[in-house]
Amino acid sequence: MPQGRRKVPFSGKAKKMQIQEKRQRKGVPAFLTGQKGNSGGRDQDSRVLKINAQPSQSSRNKSARYALQFFQESEDEIRQRKEEAFLPLTPALNDLEIAADNYFSADVEFPKRPPWNHEMSPQLLELQEQRYFTEYVSNLEKECKNISYFELNLETWRQLWRVLEMSDVILFIVDIRYSALMFPPSLYHYVTDTLKKDLILVLNKVDLAPPPLVVAWKNYFIEKFPSLHVIMFTSFPGYNLRSNPQKKSGLKVCRLKGRMRMAAEGAQKVLDVCKQIVENEVDLTSWQEKIIEEMKEEYEIEKVNVAEYINAKSSAEDRYTEHEKFQDGVLTIGCVGHPNVGKSSLLNALMGKKVVSVSRTPGHTKHFQTIFLTPNVKLCDCPGLVFPSKTPKNLQVLMGSFPIAQLREPYSSIRYLAEHMDLIKLLALQHPEDDEEWSAIEVCNAWAQKRGFFTARTARLDSYRAANHLLRMTLEGKICLCLQPPEYSQKKEFWEKHPDISMVKWIQALERFEDNNEPDENFPSEEEADSEAGQESGSESPGSVDEDNGSDSGNDSSIKPGPSNLNKFAALDSTE
Repeated sequence: MPQGRRKVPFSGKAKKMQIQEKRQRKGVPAFLTGQKGNSGGRDQDSRVLKINAQPSQSSRNKSARYALQFFQESEDEIRQRKEEAFLPLTPALNDLEIAADNYFSADVEFPKRPPWNHEMSPQLLELQEQRYFTEYVSNLEKECKNISYFELNLETWRQLWRVLEMSDVILFIVDIRYSALMFPPSLYHYVTDTLKKDLILVLNKVDLAPPPLVVAWKNYFIEKFPSLHVIMFTSFPGYNLRSNPQKKSGLKVCRLKGRMRMAAEGAQKVLDVCKQIVENEVDLTSWQEKIIEEMKEEYEIEKVNVAEYINAKSSAEDRYTEHEKFQDGVLTIGCVGHPNVGKSSLLNALMGKKVVSVSRTPGHTKHFQTIFLTPNVKLCDCPGLVFPSKTPKNLQVLMGSFPIAQLREPYSSIRYLAEHMDLIKLLALQHPEDDEEWSAIEVCNAWAQKRGFFTARTARLDSYRAANHLLRMTLEGKICLCLQPPEYSQKKEFWEKHPDISMVKWIQALERFEDNNEPDENFPSEEEADSEAGQESGSESPGSVDEDNGSDSGNDSSIKPGPSNLNKFAALDSTE
């Protein structure tokens, strides 16, 4: 007979715990604790929310290495926000002026790579960085009670450190709509004072803002940061858009054409600043010739061999090395910024063709990659980073810093949006109860009624799906909320007559917008687009959430655009 002790019952609960322990041993190490963390979405032990983290079945699987990580909100915070969604709105249409000092105080800085030398082993260097980052997050959590969402993944910060180290010039890209909330002064001082490198601020998506506001933001940054180079840019100038002027409804959606050219105006401004920086140390003639050639020639987008342009980081590039300025006569430009500011779109626009994958989901770019614009100009794309600040979390959702699909409570962001612009009039909403006062939940219910969003079984108004849809429209620019620099309202007439207005219009290329309405064989007709939109809306399940595929809705017939949104996102505009 086999020797052994008496059999002991093994319950289902014990089996479940055994499986969890096994998964923890194989999982990715937790961020702050030295224990093995959950490989799923929410890590309860370290209170860290891992966005889009995939279950790891093998220790060699690095799929969750660069996953977005934020502190998870407590149940009490979520419950309080849901209760506030039923409170009446407090209009603050004129309260759009902000200053960076209110959100980036002296005690809120981004993590910097600790000192190192070549004698340190990789294991010692990694241990030092982990210890430093753990202390940094702990101190920041103690000193700042109202800290915003910010990146908690050390691997992503290492990508930033590497890009800052290997680049000769840093391009920091911001969304013109929320520019002051996206540019940390601590990074400016670190790059210009400590690293002694040039920093270029790119005000991207200028096609979503009126020209006077763009000029006002440009002068604000120039006055506040003297060593900063500021340029204006749009990845989608007018000649790369196609309008639908014959649509009889109020909706006017401008979409990307089947044929695309380089954003030559914005690329020329980037080149001009780089010429001032490098002087005669790097020959940029080939870049200038490329821009001139693109201005004269228009061609169709084809499936390019991405390997010809992109070199993903290699093991040699991933190691820390001493920086040599303009090494081998090559200008290295690093692209840094928050998620959803258009870094990858900017690189595609500079190239004149799609070489970098683009998505509205934060965290899409996993690690930095190098793109050779010309043989002696190298672009380095860094993953989007949410820098620590005191920005309200509901506003961060509108900025695109937090994935909309992962929101547990979207109504606070809808409340901010409805209080700072006339959303009721813009969407032509009717109150579900014929009341004069509106709340955030009533705005969502009215939009659900208008769009036919109902739950699957009970056929109730799907307010969550409606809120999700409104937030996506805001992120795309169909609902355009633009924050303003200090004293903008008082000096609005001055900015409207500023000489730089013509430069903004030249970059936007809107004067050629109406001349680009020729039929495109690669673009469906108006009737086909409407029928496709109807089929898509009819095939959706009642309780599902719209996919983030960038398609334009064909049934927003009551939404009328304003004059300042003549671009591909011009479905809606705020009425000032």
